[in-house]
This record gives sequence, C-alpha cells and structure tokens, in this order.
Amino acid sequence: MIRLKKIKIKGGFCLKGNVKIAGAKNAVLAILPATVLIGKVCRIENVPDISDISLMCCVLAQIGVQVRVVGKNSLEVDARHVSNICADFDEIRHMRASYYLLGAMLGRFGEAAVAMPGGCDFGLRPTDQHIKGFEALGAKCDVTGGITKIKCDKLVGNGVYLDVISVGATINTILTAVKAEGTTIIENAAKEPHVVDLSNFLNSCGADIRGAGTDIIKVCGVKKLRGTNYQVIPDQIEAGTYMAAALATNGNITVEGIIPKHLESITAKLEEIGADIEISDDSIRLMSTGKLNKCNVKTMPYPGFPTDMQPQIVALLSRASGTSMVSECVWDHRFRHVSELRRMGAEISVDGRLAVIEGVGELSGTNVKASDLRAGAALIIAGLSANGSTIVENTAYIERGYENIAGKLFLLGADIKSIDEEILEKVSSVL
Repeated sequence: MIRLKKIKIKGGFCLKGNVKIAGAKNAVLAILPATVLIGKVCRIENVPDISDISLMCCVLAQIGVQVRVVGKNSLEVDARHVSNICADFDEIRHMRASYYLLGAMLGRFGEAAVAMPGGCDFGLRPTDQHIKGFEALGAKCDVTGGITKIKCDKLVGNGVYLDVISVGATINTILTAVKAEGTTIIENAAKEPHVVDLSNFLNSCGADIRGAGTDIIKVCGVKKLRGTNYQVIPDQIEAGTYMAAALATNGNITVEGIIPKHLESITAKLEEIGADIEISDDSIRLMSTGKLNKCNVKTMPYPGFPTDMQPQIVALLSRASGTSMVSECVWDHRFRHVSELRRMGAEISVDGRLAVIEGVGELSGTNVKASDLRAGAALIIAGLSANGSTIVENTAYIERGYENIAGKLFLLGADIKSIDEEILEKVSSVL
C-alpha cells in the first residue's frame, strides 16, 4: 500500500496561545553519532520525535549500537558493542548528519568507512574541510565509489584552520580530536548552538573542549570517556518558525522552553517586520502589531540570521508592504520554495542568491509541494495566512525536522490537519 501524506490548511485564523519547543534536531543528530566515540551507555533527553532522529537510530542499529526509548523524548544509547565500522547502506544515503560517524569511528577505532550522505538538496555541500581536519590529525583519506574511507596509525593533535565556516567540519574535527594525543586548535570554527551543545555533551563524558561558541576551539585529548545523562538544548529554528507563523497570521503566541539568546537574530528581524517581542528567561512572547513591514535579510553563519529560517522569512515577507530583499549567503539553490509561493500569488523574483519580494496584500490557497524541510515550513506559513484552502504535499520533508507541527498549530488555533491517503485503494476504486 502506497501512502501519500499531505497537510490541509484553511487560512485566515490567528495563532494564539503557548507552544512548547522540542529539542534541537541538529544537536541530537550530532550527539547520537558521538555516542559511538564514547563507547558507553548514554541517556539523551529532550529528543524530538521526528523522522530524521528515527533514521539516525536505524543507522546506529546497523553498526551494532542499541537504542531504546526509555521515556517521553528520551533515549538510552548503548554503543559498547559496535560491530561494523563500514557504514554503507541505504539509510546512510538519506541524511546529511550520517557523516559524523566518520569522526566518531575514527576517534574510537582509528578507521571508518561511510557512504556519502544525502539530506535536503539545496546546493553543493562538499566534505573537503572534513577531510582537511582528519588529515591534519594524522588520518589518510580516500573517497571512491561514493564511500569515504579514513584510517590512521595514531591521532595526534594539531592546528586546523577551516577555509570556510562549516558546522559539519567543525563537529567532525572535534570528534576526531577528543581522544587524539595532545592538543588540537580549530580556527575559524562554526559557533552554532548545536556545536556548543555537542561540546557540552562530550565534556560531560570526560572530554576537554574549550572555546565552543567562539571561532577558536581548543580540544585537549583524553584517554578515557564515560557515559552520561544529557538534556539537549531547544530548537531555535522550530521556535523561529512558529513565531514567523504567528506574525503572518496577526497572532499572539508564546514559545516556551527556549534559550532566547539563540534567537536574537530572528527576533530582531521579526520586530523589524512588525512584531512586539517580550523576552523572559526561557520564553518569548510575540504579538503582531497588525502590519507587516518590508525588510532586508541576509543569511549568515551564527550568530547571523540562519539559513534554515530563510524560506520562512520569505513566506512572511511575501505579504509585507513594499519591496524586501533576501540574500542567501550560505547555500546555492535555496530558493526552490519561491516557485510554489508564486502559485499562491506571491511576487518574487530570484537572481542567483538574491530574492526580491514585492509584497502583495493577500495570498490565495492552492495545492503546493514541499521541496525540502524548511521550504515545507514556509508553505505552511503561507497557507496559514492565505485566503481559502491550501494543501501542502511531500510533507515527509517537514516530518524530518518538526515534531507534530500540524497538531501544535491546531492547538494554537489554526484550521489544519494531516491527511494520509492510501493511493492504491483510490486507484482500485476508480477501476
């Protein structure tokens, strides 16, 4: 039986109320492979119930890691008996974060072989900076037939300067350096919150990592690591998505269980567009002023405006008064959602990495298709604020990063529901 998942939205309802934010997807997707490096039993809490996490758990199971659900949003991960250092199977090729197994297995076993990963397709994402980190610490690398193979006699700390700011390369270099002999200095390191969260997790296991959250990270190698209980940080992109949706619908919501500092670049732009913001210790209240103003946005590595919020901000600005410009400075080809927004009446032109948005008074509901995770979120935001009904297809993309997004929006007052159609039954009924 083939199933087709969709989300149906009737626009025009203001979002109001409180929403609890789940754990950070990108942090968990780094921490889970890191348990392979630890080689002990770890309990990870505040894990979002999303398909990317389920897929990562399947990947870990394939190499002998035991993963158990031990409570709501909690996992027990036992990586003591890893049985396969060659990760070359279908699950690997469906997610980008699987390449963290390279650093984790290299750090523990001195070798690894991992198939080239997949993930959302919005441009070339090379692994040359990852390999630079591996080689600087003493590994030899070979990429053939779609598989990256790395091996070393001994890992020795060294200086690593990343030519471009790369979250993935920063994380993989940290994983490789944790048990290397001596000290590793990573310069031009990524500063994203999930890089810091991974470092905090590793430190709780006995690692010695300093400077995470700055552009210079120092890793002093240790010989032994231990298991731990660890709670993952909240997801600032999920929080930003709900805030953008509330502003698009002239709403008034509070996102709870967050770290406001992680959202500073997002809240600054939402205020510029037309939100009143009240910040508490672990929550943010967003209230619409009733008007959407034009705004220019440029995506940058953290602490700049995140590329993972770019599609959502484009959807929001499609109804703002005046002309807005959004520059995508992180990835190529990350405006694939624009063609679907145009189907809803948006007036957006794209030239390379620049989108020029002429705000329209209203959008019209129609059938649209998500092309990736954040593009799907953008189409939901557009549908919530549009006249009439919108059906968003390809929602499997959205499930990769949002825990029960339709259910959470429904509780905030949206007219939204998931549709799970059995295609073969429909075809047979027609015949």
